[in-house]
Amino acid sequence: MNPAHYPLTSATRWLLVLAAFVVLVAGMQAAKPLLVPFLLSLFIAVIAAPPLFFLKNRGLPGWLAMLIVVLGIVLVGLLLGWMVGGSLRDFTDNLPKYQERLAAQSHGLLVLLQGHGVVLDEATLLAYLNPGKAMALAGKLLSGLGNVLTQAFFILITVIFILVEAAGFQAKLRAISADPDSSVARIEAITSSIKQYMMIKTSTSLLTGVLVTIGLTLLDVDYPVLWGVLAFLFNYVPNIGSIIAAVPAVLLAWVQLGPWVALWSGALYLIVNVVVGNLIEPRFMGRGLGLSPLIVFVSLVFWGWVLGPVGMFLSVPLTMTLKIILDSNHETRAISLILGQNQDCQQS
Repeated sequence: MNPAHYPLTSATRWLLVLAAFVVLVAGMQAAKPLLVPFLLSLFIAVIAAPPLFFLKNRGLPGWLAMLIVVLGIVLVGLLLGWMVGGSLRDFTDNLPKYQERLAAQSHGLLVLLQGHGVVLDEATLLAYLNPGKAMALAGKLLSGLGNVLTQAFFILITVIFILVEAAGFQAKLRAISADPDSSVARIEAITSSIKQYMMIKTSTSLLTGVLVTIGLTLLDVDYPVLWGVLAFLFNYVPNIGSIIAAVPAVLLAWVQLGPWVALWSGALYLIVNVVVGNLIEPRFMGRGLGLSPLIVFVSLVFWGWVLGPVGMFLSVPLTMTLKIILDSNHETRAISLILGQNQDCQQS
């Protein structure tokens, strides 16, 4: 009998989609050494594209505009490497010492609580709430991000090729499309939304990193630039990212300068997150450029598991890009609404 006479049931289709998803995820994990620098290159290229097109629209030759943008990327990379590289190595070397101090201070805090009649089992408590493990996780996270910098040349070359390809993409799309105007308009709408999201998020993340660096410098916490860069990267992950970025800096402040400075450091992160994340950013973000808190958390766990530390801070940009693409198609817009915030569904 001809199998075409027996159409697939809905359950079978879902099983096929699930099987394809599992294969895709397994493939991404297997290709992680190549996929991570490529996604990071794409991330940088999306941020660098608006300045490139701005310079070209101002009348600069394409090669000169490209040269200026590439030199800007190299300058920023060298500056970050100079400011963060030494701090990262120093922090990693001193990590065991910080963990020992945290363990001693945690023990002292438990003794103090027991002296006031609060009896807690130290072994059980430290098994679930061990600040040393949180500091070790921060070291692992920073080391993973540092390892990516060793591929800086490959990332830069990939960024250049992506930017060169982006300049002629419209012409190729018009040549292969049956309805060039409609296809170009749809692609432009998608890319415009992605660029808008990335530029606003990058600007607010940069502001967050600068404010955290200045605040921790005033509090005299070690490695303020390192924690500022971490705050910049994880500000791409709303709400959860600010907590991840704050934990190692607050723990270090506790070890280095005591509980009061740690408390002030925590207050600094809270104030910066409230001002930038809840007051400044929503004024510029358009409707539909948001994700539900559950999706943010799930994407953080998923992309972190698939791609490692880089996947954690790329998690929301990747998911947001997927949401924008789904929202551009009427057939998949329902999935986009599920990924978005509740107010998006109420306004649609």
